[in-house]
Amino acid sequence: MRRIVLVCLAALALSPVQVAAAANPIGMTSGFYVDPNSNPATWVRNNGSDGRAARIQSAIASKPMARWFGSWSGDIQSAVSSFVSAADAADKLPVLVAYNIPGRDACGGHSGGGAGSPEAYRAWISAFASGLGSRPAIVILEPDSLADFNCMDAGKIATRTGMIRYATEQLRDKGTNTWAYLDAGNARWVPAATMASRLDSAGVRNVRGMSINVSNYITTSESAAYGNAVNASLPGYTKTFVIDTSRNGNGSNGEWCNPPGRKLGTPSQVGGPAELLVWAKIPGDSDGTCGIGAGIPAGQFSPDLAMRLIDGV
Repeated sequence: MRRIVLVCLAALALSPVQVAAAANPIGMTSGFYVDPNSNPATWVRNNGSDGRAARIQSAIASKPMARWFGSWSGDIQSAVSSFVSAADAADKLPVLVAYNIPGRDACGGHSGGGAGSPEAYRAWISAFASGLGSRPAIVILEPDSLADFNCMDAGKIATRTGMIRYATEQLRDKGTNTWAYLDAGNARWVPAATMASRLDSAGVRNVRGMSINVSNYITTSESAAYGNAVNASLPGYTKTFVIDTSRNGNGSNGEWCNPPGRKLGTPSQVGGPAELLVWAKIPGDSDGTCGIGAGIPAGQFSPDLAMRLIDGV
């Protein structure tokens, strides 16, 4: 963890907030974890005779990407523990996405669902954090949850903000070698100053930083500019950020749901215009039954969608 020397009171207002306890999970591992049971890897394993399998294996399934956890994950503490233990045994750094906030996709999108109540969510995220333990990990916390306020009243917003703040506290206290990033939407969704206020209220001080562009297509440079603008609006501190580069190789055409002409982006790496570039969204997994993925439910892998991302068509 970086050490910061404060030379005067004025410098205090400009100093990044440091998260207690968590060591550097990058330094504890030898690269990002390649999930052998990702949707693309599973498809390749089950369809070896398909003419597309070799290209999907080379371009996607062999690359590090996140594992998403939600209501489908069963016993969440066991599921998380099993995943991070497998990565730890390989001396690699896993990326996890916690995606179970109640009322998810509140404006009627294709990824609705989440825990059944605030109490159920608190139990779930507490168990999620317990599953991490002391193993090194990266966690992206609740994509879209702070951006998707347009269809929520003030009471629901306050309830969600409280749940997310609780989640940041659990990850801080239980994931002792985890860097967690609270999701900040994307560069074209919520104004940077508004997002900064939401992040601050939801406990971003408790975690490593914020995540940007999860499951979207916006370029890395535009996403980094947005992260810097959010930082400029945080009240007296800054946070690091990660960018989802899984499908932003051709940038965005303004559509978010399985648009044509998109392409794989930079594989997961440390550094660049962000602290980390990661493949949070699984390339080839549908955004929903829309666009070029009509008839393919959200989260389901499609070799056709995968090939289009490989070829940029």
